[in-house]
Amino acid sequence: MKEPVVRLVYPPDLLRVPVLNQLIQRFPITVNILRAQVGSDAGWIELQLRGEKAEVDDALDWLREKGIYVQFVEPSSED
Repeated sequence: MKEPVVRLVYPPDLLRVPVLNQLIQRFPITVNILRAQVGSDAGWIELQLRGEKAEVDDALDWLREKGIYVQFVEPSSED
């Protein structure tokens, strides 16, 4: 099973919302935080997602509906 790596770019109004907590509670997937950068007015986080393809797809759709930009990234050679 392929484990996609995605970068989630948060809009300023969601920086203080526990979106990852909600994601983990809502969907039966495993989330591995690879790196992140969060400031007072912008933020992003890179995650590796593990789970059934349909569940991962549903989780990504849910994030987009929340207003988070989802970008697929290739794992670096450091990972």
